[in-house]
Amino acid sequence: MEKRFETKLLHSTKKNQREIKSKVMPIYQTSAFAFNSLDDLEGFYQGEGNYLYSRVGNPNTDELGQAVAAIEGAVSGIATSSGLSAILVGILAVVKSGEHIIAADDLYGGSFHLLKEELNDLGIQTTFLSFSDLYQVEKSIQSNTKLLFTESITNPLLRVEKLEAVSELAKKYNLVTLVDNTFATPYHCTPLAKGIDLVVHSATKYIGGHSDVTAGVLVGRESLIEKARTKVVNLGANLSPFEAWLTCRGLKTLALRMKSQSFNARKLAEALRGNSHISKVYYPFDEDESGYGAMVSIELSKEIDVSTFFKSLSWVKIVPTLAGVETTVSHPITTSHRALPPEASATLGITKEVVRISVGIEHYEDIINTFEQAIQSAIQLP
Repeated sequence: MEKRFETKLLHSTKKNQREIKSKVMPIYQTSAFAFNSLDDLEGFYQGEGNYLYSRVGNPNTDELGQAVAAIEGAVSGIATSSGLSAILVGILAVVKSGEHIIAADDLYGGSFHLLKEELNDLGIQTTFLSFSDLYQVEKSIQSNTKLLFTESITNPLLRVEKLEAVSELAKKYNLVTLVDNTFATPYHCTPLAKGIDLVVHSATKYIGGHSDVTAGVLVGRESLIEKARTKVVNLGANLSPFEAWLTCRGLKTLALRMKSQSFNARKLAEALRGNSHISKVYYPFDEDESGYGAMVSIELSKEIDVSTFFKSLSWVKIVPTLAGVETTVSHPITTSHRALPPEASATLGITKEVVRISVGIEHYEDIINTFEQAIQSAIQLP
């Protein structure tokens, strides 16, 4: 019988077949696994055993990869040391030196740097384009293009990607698609159902949900995941067992958290949209009446002193990350998108006035009041 989303979150792994039947997966905090004989050891290499060394595989990291795969609608998935390492192994499963990627120009700044600098040094070239105009993307496909890479909801300006159209374009030219689904989460969007090949999460964010882990997950087409798994092992991009265990614990409450946080985000976005001291509110209003994601970005008007605004936010912390249960803010141009060239930031509209808000589970009226008071405190008198 098909399970609904909330049920999948709690029951996406197999029943416990271990001799000691704990309700929750134990933490296998071990660097390696023991064997009774050389024959048993050889059996691992012949495919008869599951675990050898935690860099190669561990029950906790396997549980996380499979749990996210289940709620994304994939056959298999792998856990990695961070969201960026998940992106890296996903790309390297598809692209090699001398080949080409087309990426959305409004990606997270860390992804932009990885593509533009690190992968370029390895002989992998990337063209950055606006995916709002897929005609221009199509015109830029080269004979050595292998991958289209974008985000389901972009960071930080919250553009919702047309994933079906991206998938159709990729299939037309036999390209692989990779989508970062961190902001939307499987609660709001399942890219694989829209024809996407690989989906990545910074599980540090909503999958873990409590700002106490650093982790990544890659799920998707099984043949590509197996290639990526080899990269994880050989590049040492594996996640620790304890981090995986914590992330699995956080994952169980994803639906509850996203329902509350998305509702609050929509309330905040609606309130700020009516504030005369806000030049623009970035939020996917048209996607879902009950809210679409827990991120809101705003552009402060020129009459607001940005520094004073941040100092006036009372209990709202300034942090260079997102997706915990507490409401936080960041300043993209000096943190997440610091690596972007100034001309790229200007083209995208990421200015010093842009503030990214990660909305938490507090009461929405308290969140709204705090931001309105900070705005009022930061008005510069003529």
